[in-house]
Amino acid sequence: MRTFASPAELLGAVGEPLGPGRWYPVDQDRVNLFADATDDHQWIHVDPQRAAAGPFGGTVAHGYLTLSLLPVLVTELYRVDGVRMGVNYGLNRVRFPAPLRVGTRIRATALIVGAEPVTGGLQVVTSVTVESAGGVKPVCVAETVSRLYFEEGK
Repeated sequence: MRTFASPAELLGAVGEPLGPGRWYPVDQDRVNLFADATDDHQWIHVDPQRAAAGPFGGTVAHGYLTLSLLPVLVTELYRVDGVRMGVNYGLNRVRFPAPLRVGTRIRATALIVGAEPVTGGLQVVTSVTVESAGGVKPVCVAETVSRLYFEEGK
């Protein structure tokens, strides 16, 4: 994990690759809980028997579940000293190039694409790639926009 000592140090790291982070498991229980939370119970996500005969040979995680794991995956990659609050400001682009088979582990790498001062902090654009163990293509590639707000005097 990379630790930036200050906002200025983060600003100077634009173009720097980060990671990979640790492997993170995605199991059927997590997928089922996400299905319950979003009311998306499509069989390719929640019915292992039917999905075994489907196009992916088993259940796959929701793309939005993979996307929702970005905060935990990115916290494995970097932190900035003095941050009092971080806010998800949005996404510029998201793709799911390959399905995420349930029971697979994932991890992230990232590239700091841009950073600029905003009132009270920094806006950081990061290109995050999520790979699955044994996968050929990434399961998610997303350009995230975050706002980091710092303690007084940072």
